[in-house]
Amino acid sequence: MYLTKNEEKMLDGEQGYAVKKSMEILVALGNIYGAEKLIEVGSVQVAGVSYHNLGDAGLEFLNELAKDGKVKVLTTLNPAGMDLENWQNLGIDPEFARKQNLVIEAFSKMGIIVSCTCTPYLIGNLPRYGEHVAWSESSAVTFANSVIGAKTNREGGPSALAAAFVGKTPCYGLHLDENRVPDIHVEVVADLTKFSDFGALGYCIGKQAPNTIPYITGVPEVGVDELKTFCASVVTFGAKPLFYMQGITPASEKHQPPKEKITIGNSDIKAAYDAINDETEEIDFVCIGCPHASIKEIAKIADMLKDKKVAPNTEFWVATSRPMKQLSDKRGYTQIIENAGGKFACDTCMAVAPLKGRFRTVATTSAKGCYYSRHNKMLTKMGSLEECINAGVTGKWN
Repeated sequence: MYLTKNEEKMLDGEQGYAVKKSMEILVALGNIYGAEKLIEVGSVQVAGVSYHNLGDAGLEFLNELAKDGKVKVLTTLNPAGMDLENWQNLGIDPEFARKQNLVIEAFSKMGIIVSCTCTPYLIGNLPRYGEHVAWSESSAVTFANSVIGAKTNREGGPSALAAAFVGKTPCYGLHLDENRVPDIHVEVVADLTKFSDFGALGYCIGKQAPNTIPYITGVPEVGVDELKTFCASVVTFGAKPLFYMQGITPASEKHQPPKEKITIGNSDIKAAYDAINDETEEIDFVCIGCPHASIKEIAKIADMLKDKKVAPNTEFWVATSRPMKQLSDKRGYTQIIENAGGKFACDTCMAVAPLKGRFRTVATTSAKGCYYSRHNKMLTKMGSLEECINAGVTGKWN
């Protein structure tokens, strides 16, 4: 891989340990994937933030980099393993909290914005169309590539951090236009009538057309929240972190539907629900916000919970970014939700929080949330926001 004189100096250690280590990572990646050069990135989103995933070895690695490492571009963080301000109320172990705070302290020393969200595009890390970035979290990567039209590979935690210290990333994969061409036409003839149907659609495409870039037709006009949950689902269950949706995503007009075609109908959507939903009636955990809930979703939750009470033996979480929680505070939504017995889980999510063994069953609007909850040995139910609110209030899935 070609390196400029300045890049060679960084690799030789002239800008310190963190930059040297970062260049070693980026050069190794570039050589593995046949990149010709490094390209500048406009922003970075770093995953691998939860102490639940990092452990002591990851914390030690971060502390080494934090000694002299400072990021060169706008860099935000993926969710941590807990709410950084309100972890006690969410049942987090004090020793876990201590270690998680050490992780956050290391990232902060590097000059990273402690955003702790999987929806960086909602809180200020918003690339322009065609801009190269280096993002990590799968749903955010898919949203950036598809809905925004930026260009990023799905970075690992170390490679994203390396890109932040250097301000560049190897030019391969989805940074190249020739690798962004759709290779399967997905015709949707199903009736998508509720929010969770878009998670089910993502499940269907991921399972039926794995490792592909789908060109999707037949989807009616949708909002950002539906696209957000679709991005999380389609990449979790098998497709690449890029899709085109005719008439909806910005680059869809540049391509034609490929010849190879699959059709997703109502029976496929039903089969997705059957695969995701377990046989259970009792619900002891409801979590909305995977990916993190927008202010629009929080407003809907508040409206549905008004003058209601969460069931005594059911925990109800709204997972969101802290900026969304602050907007919710100002609009009065937080008070309504908390008066009903709901809790806000800022800075964290159901995929990275240490939830294993705490709950038996979960109800959520998110197909991705169900995927990770099963890894935490929970029975799962996916449905509309109305169904999840009802489960929270009654403690049962009806």
